[in-house]
Amino acid sequence: MNRTSTPSTSGARRTAVALLAVAATALVIAACGGSDDATTSAASVAAAPATTAVAEATTAAAETDTAATGTIVDVAAANPDFSILVAAVQKAGLAETLAGPGPFTVFAPTNDAFAAALTALGLTQEELLASPDLAGILTYHVLPAKVMAADVTSESTPATVQGETVDVKPVSGGVTVNDATVTTADVAASNGVIHVIDKVLLPPTVAAKLGAG
Repeated sequence: MNRTSTPSTSGARRTAVALLAVAATALVIAACGGSDDATTSAASVAAAPATTAVAEATTAAAETDTAATGTIVDVAAANPDFSILVAAVQKAGLAETLAGPGPFTVFAPTNDAFAAALTALGLTQEELLASPDLAGILTYHVLPAKVMAADVTSESTPATVQGETVDVKPVSGGVTVNDATVTTADVAASNGVIHVIDKVLLPPTVAAKLGAG
């Protein structure tokens, strides 16, 4: 009478065969090079695939995290508090740039920060978006490097993408940029980092043109 092997039985046979093969290999190595060498070689052979698998899994996880985070533009667009900033970036044609490889540091004003700036400047949102100075104002909020809050250990004046410098310094419990305060630091993005600020930064040349102090 013929017997049909079940999946579990077949799996057990394959495992037994594999164990016999490993045992046979160990015996051959022992015969050729001594028991100590055989133990080391067998351990190395067994460990290599596992090590490779762990490394591949770690790399895959890191890639997944990066993909899930999204670029600076993606992160800003997903936050309703940045709707004016995102509209301005799109209007100025900077979305593609800020979605590039970077890395960038963006000091991102919230909608409340933009509302306060518009009131102070006597402008409407539409007038700001139509301003020839818009791109310069926005790129004044961007550093061409990734700077985390912990990196700010002393006062510095880094050059922005716009070309003029900002005054970045550590203060008790945080960081300031010119006269703005970082309210939320180190918002991760795949091509840099965002620091949320409570004021819109104006380049000195633009501030002089607009009569802002």
